[in-house]
Amino acid sequence: MRQDGDPDMNTEDKQAWPDLASRALGGSVTFANDELFAERENLVKPEEPAFQPHTFGHKGQIMDGWETRRRREPGHDAAIVRLGCGGVVRRVVVDTSYFTGNYPPEVSVEACGAEGYPSPAELAGAQWTTLVPRSPVAGDARNDFEVEPGRRATHVRLTIYPDGGVARLRVYGEPVPDPRLLPATIDLAALENGAVVTGCSNMFYSSPANLLLPGQARVMGDGWETSRRRDQANDWVEVRLACAGSVEVVELDTSHFVGNAPGWATLGGDGGDLLPRTALQPDTRHRFAVPGGPVTGQVRLDIYPDGGMARLRVLGRPTAEARAGLAGRFLDVLPEPQLAGLLRAAGLPPAEAARRAEARPGLDGLPAAARERFRLSLST
Repeated sequence: MRQDGDPDMNTEDKQAWPDLASRALGGSVTFANDELFAERENLVKPEEPAFQPHTFGHKGQIMDGWETRRRREPGHDAAIVRLGCGGVVRRVVVDTSYFTGNYPPEVSVEACGAEGYPSPAELAGAQWTTLVPRSPVAGDARNDFEVEPGRRATHVRLTIYPDGGVARLRVYGEPVPDPRLLPATIDLAALENGAVVTGCSNMFYSSPANLLLPGQARVMGDGWETSRRRDQANDWVEVRLACAGSVEVVELDTSHFVGNAPGWATLGGDGGDLLPRTALQPDTRHRFAVPGGPVTGQVRLDIYPDGGMARLRVLGRPTAEARAGLAGRFLDVLPEPQLAGLLRAAGLPPAEAARRAEARPGLDGLPAAARERFRLSLST
């Protein structure tokens, strides 16, 4: 993300990718072989790690991270994270903040794409691919690893050698939703559906990406807030929607913004205004019907003159072409074992499903039963 004067956010800025593992997106640590000193759930907390010296519990200094006991035999420790939304991983950060004499000297990170909601025991037999090979890391540091884009991942496995503590695991990447799970009308501006912020006038207090998060904001800091303007201009944010769609309802949510909500707002699309300049109330979920269902693939929210917004929702129906595009992207990045399973579930014999999965059939190679699950017409 950028502030005024920073480079164009349409370029592939590595900070623009959301953290797919974050609890804010629904990420969860489903397994750890050991968490004696500090709980595994800390790995995916959205806030930055914190430390209070000389705060001891029954098992020692309380650490804001995942920490295992000291090994007295050969081996290593591991934790599995179910991503909040499946996607293509672009970058991994293994954050060892405040772990100084107890951090792991080496780590590795793997990924797999799985159908449904497998248990840790089922994931043990999954096909894992390497995102970060076994690599040295520093203590009390954000250890940053660029990842070559590959297949869609639903889970990642962090392995530490031989033991120790990690404060946070960040898995930045491109969300790729499963089109089979998308109803006819979706939130086109949802980050988990693939929407992304592409431009912003000001993000002094908090990131505009918060506008696209699922669920309701818990506090003011969960939204987007700008600094106070002392000129005659106004603040704005631009969003590339998950796909082009016919807009039915928009929601501008100022929840928790009491003395700093915008006074007015407009929402524009590809062909003009979706919402004309409209007065807003503090701490309110504003919902507006959009007459005519105009089709757009991007929106621009202007707030007047400044202030904060908790969430932006753009509810609409993807066009037939856009839904086919979502399905094609999903199939392109689906791991081969998962794709073969999808084809078997559509009625293909195992050998034929494996052959087609290896050949990457795309939309044209989908059986009719699979096309129905993707809500695609036979002529698409």
